[in-house]
Parts: sequence; C-alpha cells; structure tokens
Amino acid sequence: MPDPSPASETSLLAGVNQRLERAAAHTGLPRDLVQQMQACNAVYRMRFPVRRDDGTIETVEAYRAEHSHHRLPTKGGIRYSAQVSQDEVMALASLMTWKCAVVNVPFGGAKGGVRIDPRSVSEGFLERLTRRFTSELVQKRFIGPDVDVPAPDVGTGEREMGWIHDTYRQLGGDQLNALACVTGKSVSMHGIPGRAEATGLGVVLALEQLLGAPEDARAAGLEPGLAGKRIVVQGLGKVGLHAAREAVARGAVLVGVAVSDGALHAPDGLDVEAVLRHRAGSGSLAGFAGADLLRIPEAVLELDCDVLIPCALENAISAENAPRVRARLIAEGANGPVTPDADAILHDAGRGVLPDIYANAGGVVVSYFEWVKNLSHISFERLTRRYQQMASERLVDVLQRLSGAEADPADLALVCRPPDEIDFVRTALENTMTRSYEKLRERQRRGDLPDLRTAAYALALEQVGHAYQEAGIFP
Repeated sequence: MPDPSPASETSLLAGVNQRLERAAAHTGLPRDLVQQMQACNAVYRMRFPVRRDDGTIETVEAYRAEHSHHRLPTKGGIRYSAQVSQDEVMALASLMTWKCAVVNVPFGGAKGGVRIDPRSVSEGFLERLTRRFTSELVQKRFIGPDVDVPAPDVGTGEREMGWIHDTYRQLGGDQLNALACVTGKSVSMHGIPGRAEATGLGVVLALEQLLGAPEDARAAGLEPGLAGKRIVVQGLGKVGLHAAREAVARGAVLVGVAVSDGALHAPDGLDVEAVLRHRAGSGSLAGFAGADLLRIPEAVLELDCDVLIPCALENAISAENAPRVRARLIAEGANGPVTPDADAILHDAGRGVLPDIYANAGGVVVSYFEWVKNLSHISFERLTRRYQQMASERLVDVLQRLSGAEADPADLALVCRPPDEIDFVRTALENTMTRSYEKLRERQRRGDLPDLRTAAYALALEQVGHAYQEAGIFP
C-alpha cells in the first residue's frame, strides 16, 4: 500500500480524502468529478447565546455540514462534545455520504456538532441550547424532512431529538411531515423500535457476513463463524454496548472492554451486564471480580483477541499503537477509528479491517426506516400483522389435517406469532447488511482491490458519481 501523508494522523478530514483519492484510482471516474464529490457543499458555523441556570450567558459554538446534495434530504447525527470542530464535522458529513452509498440508502451525508460537554451542564441548559440550535438550523433551512434530517450521535439521544422535533414543529415547519424532520426519537414520539441498538447490531451483522464466508474468514486468519471468537470492545456506549451484547448472544466470548476511565481483561470471558451493574454501583471498573483492571483504557486495543471492535472516537488506532494491535480482525464500530497510517501497518501485518462506511452503517439504515415510517404515517406492522397471523394459522390447520397430528400449543403459538415492527426492522437491517457485503466483496474481486476499505470507497464513489451525472449536478 502507498505511504499515507503525515496529515492523516492529525486530521480526520485529510484521512477521509486520502482514502477517497486511493479508491478513485480504481474507478475510472473523471478527476474533476472526484474533486467535486470530495468537497463539502455547505457548512453553517454559528455562535449563539444560551442562558445558564444562574442567569449568566454562555456563548456556544456549533456547526452543521451538508456534504453532498446528490440525494436529498441529507442525513447525519448531531454530537455534543467539547472537542467538536468544523474540520471534524465536515469529515463526519463526508463519511455519511459514502456510508449511505455503500448500503444504498437514498441520503446525502451531513453532520452537526455543538462544542459543549453535556456532562458538565444541567438538563435545562441542554434543552435551551438544543432548542436554540434548532431555531438557527430552521432559519437557514438546514433542517426539514426534505432538506436535512438530524439524528443522535455522541452526547445526544432520544431526549434531544424530541426537543428538536418539538422546536421545529413550533417554528412552523412542514406540519404534516414534521415528525420526519429528525430520527432517533423515542418510540412514544413515533420513533422506531430497534433504533437504539441499530449501529451496534449492524457491526455484528457485518462481522457475521465476513466470518460466514470461509474464504474471507481464513484470509483474516480465522476459522469461519462468530461463535467462539474472542472479542474486545472499546467503548460501552450506544454502539459498543449493543455490539457486545449482540456478539455474545451469537456465541462470541467478550474478553476485554474499555470505558473512559479504565478497561477490563478476562481471557475466560466477561458478563457485560455484570460489568454494567458493577460500574453503576461503584462508579468505576475497579474491583470487578474475575478480571484484570487496565488503568489506561487504550491498552485494551492491544489485547490478544480474534476480533477488536473500536467503538469510541476517531483515530483510536494510529501509527504509534498499530504495530502492537494483536487482533486478527478489526471491525470499525466508530467513525474513523483507524488512521490511514495505521491502515498501512495493519495491512502489512495481515490484519483484516471491516471499514466504518460499511460496518457501522446500521444506524443510518434504521434511521431511514424511521424517516419512511414518519412520512407514510403508518407503522410497518399495521397493515400486515393480522393477515400474516391468519395465513400462518391456515397453513398450520392444513398441515394438521393432512398429517392427522396435533401441534403442541407452545409450538403452535410460536409458529403463528405475527411479526412486530421490530421484527421487520431487524430483518430489513440484516438484509441490507447482507446485500451490501455481497456488493462490497464483488467490487473487491472485480477490481482486484487490496482490501475491503478500498472496495467500499470505490463502490461509494461510483454510486455517488453516477448519481451526480444522472441528475445533471455535474456536466
């Protein structure tokens, strides 16, 4: 692999663009079209006052970037973090464009960020901040069901999405489709079941695709199948927690976890629920029985394991620590957790990487389902649930009459149980991840590309490039 530029270690945006350049060489797309697709179409930087609880005023800096308008609306989360910057938001918006293209979701990429530590302020301050931020977006038409649809990210969740929807509705946006102005809402506010775990589940589904293909699993130095694989998860937040739960439910063994203040290592396996209970009760991981405490959380990245799932912030694996990574396979649960410099090192060491623009796309896939649900004003189960139950009961009745046997009531109830909305969501997500992986691997084989990341970016560039040309955005 070619040596990446030094800038990639310090700039997520530089790293994204470097990967685009590398993949573009395998596409045959015109150079000027690639440059246009790299560019961020619009960035709104704002500073606004928010009243603190004591009556004083704090000036808050915030951003919303819309990377590509080749598909509308644009889509991307809003993060609240003291480390938010314009460069970061632009990079994450770009990643969203390529992520949506890889999993064939009809959105352009966007991202928002507010430079605030949400843990250091009150709920009242956060509500005032969120509502003011939303009003700024409304004024500049950076939010709307047909324009730009935010979602949760680091430091935000269902509560903040509810405030965004309520503010948008009050300010006179599209009243008929106002619910579709934001996704990641609570189910009681017409969100969708399964959204909370979607990104973590998507990572595990991506893992199952790779490990379910014997050729791909052995290329990573692993036997096929997720069951029995030793996994390490960095971060037990919205993504990491659900990734750990879903992987363990499928037979994987969780041998290491990390949170902001420490990490645990247990070669025989950890009970993630017990870890959560201990941390909630004691305030830290210290003293958890049956595991070694690692005082430096980043040390978890270097543990001996089969699969490493980094689910914290970007640039967790860099040129400095990549030579010490011992996992055979890295599944990127976070956005940009591996720098381009580290990519080259991992590639040369024969370590496989499931790239973020595929592996952590589960969140935007299910957000798409929520957006469609809100626009259609009906749940996915409402029209079909009773019909499918009746059809199952008729089929069982015919089989019983033909065979002359009576079914066990418990088995009968299981077979005839109609699908709930979450059943539709999870199966649709699994179908999306399966089909996307097939296209990804086909693109890698067709172009004889060096790795899945190059294939993912090449596939995304081709999808977006064709959309640009078909829509007349690019002559």
